Amino acid sequence: MEKLTIKTPSDVLSFIGHTLGFWPQESLVCITMHENSIGATLRIDLPHQPGQELAYARTVAHYLTSDTTATSVLFAVYTSETTQAGSLRPQASTIAALTGVLAEQGITIRDGLFVGDDTFSPYDGEPGTSIPLPVSSTQTSAINAEFIYRGSFVEPTDQITLPSSNQAETKAAAVEHHMENIQAQPTEAALLQGRKLWADMLDSQDFPADDDCHALVANLQFPAIRDRLIADIPGMDEPMQQVLFAQTEQAPKWSRIEWAQQLLLHAYTRTSPEHAAPVLTAIGYINWWEGKGSKAHQFLQLALDTDPAYRLARLSDQMIGSGIVAGWNMNKNTAYTALPFDLP
Repeated sequence: MEKLTIKTPSDVLSFIGHTLGFWPQESLVCITMHENSIGATLRIDLPHQPGQELAYARTVAHYLTSDTTATSVLFAVYTSETTQAGSLRPQASTIAALTGVLAEQGITIRDGLFVGDDTFSPYDGEPGTSIPLPVSSTQTSAINAEFIYRGSFVEPTDQITLPSSNQAETKAAAVEHHMENIQAQPTEAALLQGRKLWADMLDSQDFPADDDCHALVANLQFPAIRDRLIADIPGMDEPMQQVLFAQTEQAPKWSRIEWAQQLLLHAYTRTSPEHAAPVLTAIGYINWWEGKGSKAHQFLQLALDTDPAYRLARLSDQMIGSGIVAGWNMNKNTAYTALPFDLP
């Protein structure tokens, strides 16, 4: 695929929005770089407790240095907090701490942006000395046009809105019917049947019939089958544990993973709350693979809302909360990216 070149600050902000899938709020966003090639993108909530700047900077640096090829970083501070001429930018002490911590790792700050509700400007520019650009200019940037052409869009926030579902009792009965059939089979036969059903869905270009959705949801209720089906998503002939924790040298098939997420959301609308936790957990896992920790956390919390005792969702959320990054995102050759980019 031909690489695209990010030329303007509007291009940078468009890239961030499409990469994350939403417009950040009260956030620090960092993009790692090697020479002129873009690497990983990190979004993290801004610190709000004074005195925590150094600890915060070390946490951010820990994530950024997961990209072992990174030599410099672009950053953007998104905040509704305003600044006046003669005053320091909001989060100035945080950025200073981050600059020092990254310098210890041999990584420099290449540039920064200050993004308000309506305008943005260079972070290091003296407030009042540069003309801020409207945030709306990102909508006419070349990079934004390319992303939209490829079918991407930017949500106003990262809050997940699940598709609606109804007729819960009827759907629950349909899923339980399939569960009874699965339980009646030998374990190996049930596993093979579940994998074939899932493989056929992943290989198809159409959404499955409702009965197949009920069958998929039923299979996901059994932990041994569930784990195998999740590991089948990336389309790799690798040990299941290495796939689940994104620790393969081979890159996954990201288009297949994105299709799997659409299929699971479709299946979610064909099930009831009592059977939804495995479906939402699988979607959370996909978002973790893609480096979207905030969305992964939200899906896992939604899974726990439907079943507070659902162990995989709880353990996965603890894993993400501890700062563990999916292995694929530590290598630019395997990390999830929507498009390849260069900076001039």
